[in-house]
This record gives sequence, C-alpha cells and structure tokens, in this order.
Amino acid sequence: MAENGLITNDRVKQAMLAVDRGHYCAQSPYQDAPQEIGWSATISAPHMHARAAESLLPFLHANARVLDIGSGSGYLTHVLANLVGDRGRIVGIDHVQGLVDLAKGNMSRSEAGRRLLETEKVQFVTGDGRRGWAEGAPYDAIHVGAAAKEMHQAIIDQLKAPGRCFIPIGSGEQYIYVIDKDEQGNISKNKLFGVRYVPLTDQKYYSSNYSYADTLH
Repeated sequence: MAENGLITNDRVKQAMLAVDRGHYCAQSPYQDAPQEIGWSATISAPHMHARAAESLLPFLHANARVLDIGSGSGYLTHVLANLVGDRGRIVGIDHVQGLVDLAKGNMSRSEAGRRLLETEKVQFVTGDGRRGWAEGAPYDAIHVGAAAKEMHQAIIDQLKAPGRCFIPIGSGEQYIYVIDKDEQGNISKNKLFGVRYVPLTDQKYYSSNYSYADTLH
C-alpha cells in the first residue's frame, strides 16, 4: 500500500506493520479487501484503516485518549494503540458481545497485544456506540467503523477541544466525514469520499437486517 500511495505516512506504515492482520482475520487477511469476521460483521479493507489512521494522526499524540466505535475484530484498535505514546489509552466499543470477546482473544494472540490488555492501555467494552463511551471521555480522537444516520450529539460531546472524529454518515448514500472540534468548541465538517458500511445501531436491529453483503467498504 505504501508503494502505491495508499499509505503516505511512515508512522502509520510502521504501526500497521507491527500488527499481524492474520491475528484479526481468519480468511485472506493480507488482501486489500473487507473480510467476514462473524456476527454479520467484517474487518474493513486495510486501505480504509490506513485512511482512518492518517486522518486522525495529528491527534494521536503521546498521551492521547482514543475511542474506536464499532471496534469489531480489534485490528484498528491495536494499530491506533501503536500510534499513541505509553500514556495513551484506547477504548474499543462494540454492541455485539461476541465481537468484544473476539477482539480480546485476537489481541491476546501476540505478546504486544497481551501487554496492551494487561496494562489497560487498550480496553474493550460492550455498548451502544451511538452514545459513545462517557467513562473514558473526553477523547482526542474518535474513529467510527459503522455508518451513522446523523452525527450523534453524544459523540460530539465526548470529543475533546481540540479533537477529531472520522465517521461514515448516511443511511442511503454514505460518505466519510472528518469532524473537527477546535479549542473554542466550534465544529467543522469535511466530506471526504463515498463508502458502504453497516449501520451504527443496536444489536437487535443490526442482526435482523444486515449481512456481509452490506459491508463492502
């Protein structure tokens, strides 16, 4: 991806190289395409993880607090943990308990991952991502891995000033937005590119309405 310009920042390149995607994906882990991980969910294509990490990078400083909504397999959560310093903290939240358990198990497959969990630099929790995770707020950076119908106020409220959120928005056509909060708390939105994600919703609605075919992002 670096050779083809899909990764442009060396910090992001090194952070991704340090995480074996094979620990987080059972089938075709090194293909640049989304892969099924169970519970009608996918792990996003690596180029999407690179885009998210590079977009959030200015806010991934030495003691950053980061929220990964829809953490799924836990792969990007691990990459984000590599991009903050030893004092940084990452919370991965998913509404499916099976995915939370999967992420913990995946991260435990490497010594570095086990250390992240043991030191609580990374924490995985179960909850409704539309409400964020107030216990760890405010966050310097928030990544959302499912499409919101709108920009949920709870997520904005939990963003630090300054801070940045990378989020897909839309119920039909979906686009990635970068939401910035400046030091005075003013909000700006930058529309980037079209995507296709499952919705940011509760487990009951998600499980009965969506499948792998809806998650090609």
